[in-house]
Amino acid sequence: MKLRLTIITFLLLVFNLIPQLVWAAAPLKIGDKGWKVKIVQIKLNTIGMKTAKTGKFSNDLAQVIKNFQRSKGLKVNGQIDDRTYRSIIDAAFEKEGIRGVSPFAIIRTAASYKGVPYSFGGATPKGFDCSGYVQYVFKKNRALLPRTADVQFVKGIFVTQSSLRPGDLVFFTTYEPGASHVGIYAGNGKFWNATSSHGVTLSSLKDNYWRTRYYGGRRVLVQGKK
Repeated sequence: MKLRLTIITFLLLVFNLIPQLVWAAAPLKIGDKGWKVKIVQIKLNTIGMKTAKTGKFSNDLAQVIKNFQRSKGLKVNGQIDDRTYRSIIDAAFEKEGIRGVSPFAIIRTAASYKGVPYSFGGATPKGFDCSGYVQYVFKKNRALLPRTADVQFVKGIFVTQSSLRPGDLVFFTTYEPGASHVGIYAGNGKFWNATSSHGVTLSSLKDNYWRTRYYGGRRVLVQGKK
């Protein structure tokens, strides 16, 4: 029974990470659909190349992809291969990445609210929920982020857990599938977050609860990119 539970936990972790680590073996093309297509659509809109955010690969999207490929000197085929995908993500990060903000200033601000109680829907020092807290900390440093964890997760660029740097965002699957909890990475495997049990607190990625629910990391500060 214990072995079975271990296997199930492992599989859940793997499937939670699939959206972050795996690219299609073959390029995406007209007729394909899913989260990968929608991410590309979102990022293309970020760089000013308008396309519907449907998650469906249409003829119109293929034309936009061709225009992007042509502008970047890539093979022009209207398909999304790994090179095209990475180029789109990097171009969007150059556009939406937060500049002029020290990651350590973010961490200092995050730490200054230690002990603030948890409040569902809260986005002020009177009470925070997880994404309200993250948004508030960044706003105090003149950096704007969306309000909810799932939308915050779309911002910036993906980074592996081993590549996390202070100021990166870390996401977890908790009360619902996908990115439903967010915190601010502080370094040394620790992150600041607002939890329903402890309010604003410093947690560890090594804690069993967080380790088994880890969903991915995002870098939104340009300074931390390289």
